[in-house]
Amino acid sequence: MGCDGGTIPKRHELVKGPKKVEKVDKNAELAAKWKYCALSQEKLKRPIVACELGRLYNKDAIIEYLLDKSAERPNSEVVAHIRNIKDVKELNLTDNPAWEGERHNIKGDCYEDMHCSMFICPVVGLEMNGKHKFLFLQTCGCVFSERALREIKTEICHKCGDPLQEDDLVTLNGTKEEVEKLQKAMEERRAKAKTAKKSKKSKATKVSKSQDLTGSCDTSETKSTSLNGEGSSASRSDSAPGPSTSGECSKTLKAPPGPVIGSKRSIQDMKDKSETYKSLFTSHSSAKRTKDQISNWVTHTPYHF
Repeated sequence: MGCDGGTIPKRHELVKGPKKVEKVDKNAELAAKWKYCALSQEKLKRPIVACELGRLYNKDAIIEYLLDKSAERPNSEVVAHIRNIKDVKELNLTDNPAWEGERHNIKGDCYEDMHCSMFICPVVGLEMNGKHKFLFLQTCGCVFSERALREIKTEICHKCGDPLQEDDLVTLNGTKEEVEKLQKAMEERRAKAKTAKKSKKSKATKVSKSQDLTGSCDTSETKSTSLNGEGSSASRSDSAPGPSTSGECSKTLKAPPGPVIGSKRSIQDMKDKSETYKSLFTSHSSAKRTKDQISNWVTHTPYHF
């Protein structure tokens, strides 16, 4: 506390001011972004993928997250925008020939360059360590530095030859402003995809309905033609003038010349049957009697003998 033994306290020892903001080491921040997975915080190893916002991940970590999203994982908010494996792109990276690996300095008696990276730009040769801006193509996944794309302007990918467009370029580990622009572009792209899917579905339903209607019409036509081809002639109505209360023409129906489907045919008209067979039925001429031959009914009781 002071005032004992002649010590004099200073102001900063008695009055506590606001805490100073801790400064993050830039080298450590760059190493965390460019050498470690944004989801699992493990060291990046092939295959490496990138999302539409430009973050780097191990492909194994993304697959594990998509298979079980219910599991509690740190940094899960970083991958909240990833819905399926199509939302990430596997990167086509170029190895750095100067990279000796992690086991060359096991004893700790050698100088270790913290800025040395595993990958470089295939055009200019800059190392992908965060000091230089890098971009990747969403179509092919090739990675280049911004300097290479600025100095050598071309409409074709430098590595694989695919067509290169500015809309397909995504900045890796960009600033907050760049990430916000990428997020807006991602939302617009997804909204366009949804509208396109809805329009395709509506067109498909319209086509299916029209096909159903045409199919029903075709079946009705085939039925009508089959009925006409079997020999069943439909009854035709001939208009004949006659007296009518309403003043309209009354239509009379004529009997068809041939047998109609569903009509009963008399046994006596069958030519393939014999007369003995026809005489068994009451419709035969021998079964018909005159009025003189028909006797009156006589009532009697069953008890009369």
